[in-house]
Amino acid sequence: RRKRLAVFVSGSGSNFRSIHKATIDGTVLGDVVIVVSDKPECKACEYAREHGISVAYYPRTKFAPDGVSPNELVEILRHQRVDFVLLAGYLKLIPKELVEAFPRAILNIHPALLPAFGGKGFYGIKVHEAVIASGARVSGPTIHFVDEKYDHGSILAQRTVPVLETDTPQDLAARVLEQEHALYVEAVAALCEERIEWSGDGVPRMREKE
Repeated sequence: RRKRLAVFVSGSGSNFRSIHKATIDGTVLGDVVIVVSDKPECKACEYAREHGISVAYYPRTKFAPDGVSPNELVEILRHQRVDFVLLAGYLKLIPKELVEAFPRAILNIHPALLPAFGGKGFYGIKVHEAVIASGARVSGPTIHFVDEKYDHGSILAQRTVPVLETDTPQDLAARVLEQEHALYVEAVAALCEERIEWSGDGVPRMREKE
């Protein structure tokens, strides 16, 4: 059965677009059935509406006065029969009600090698500025399961890219983003094909496709 996916976004949604295209070309055996955002006018929401994908808003803010409560959000996702929740540049903390309703079923992508350069305040270009300032020689995206803390859940996959001496934060961001798109699609494909295995100590791993 094709899995039903909810994608949470706050900005341009390049990872969302990458995943959506992968569902269309058959790389991912799933369908994006709803997009959730804290910013109704963001480009990712515009893309969703253009492609006939339902859009909901969470939380209720001055930017999203039609936003829903945590319990309402859970009910909306259940009504859509969502199997997995994917955070793709969503900047708000996920409510505990959602974490509890979807155990081991919420993924996030972070543009650095967690646990370094993660947590509250580390998002977007700020992450790459911090990586360069630290003198780190490698960076790259991390995909992890979501718990009730920022960038804290069990790590599923990482991919490294070099940090060059001449890099600006924008240079590094572009290099990491290219790997984000590829790695997130691989992870979502494994999730939809039920190729995620959990060890006895709670560490998830992607099994290779047969």
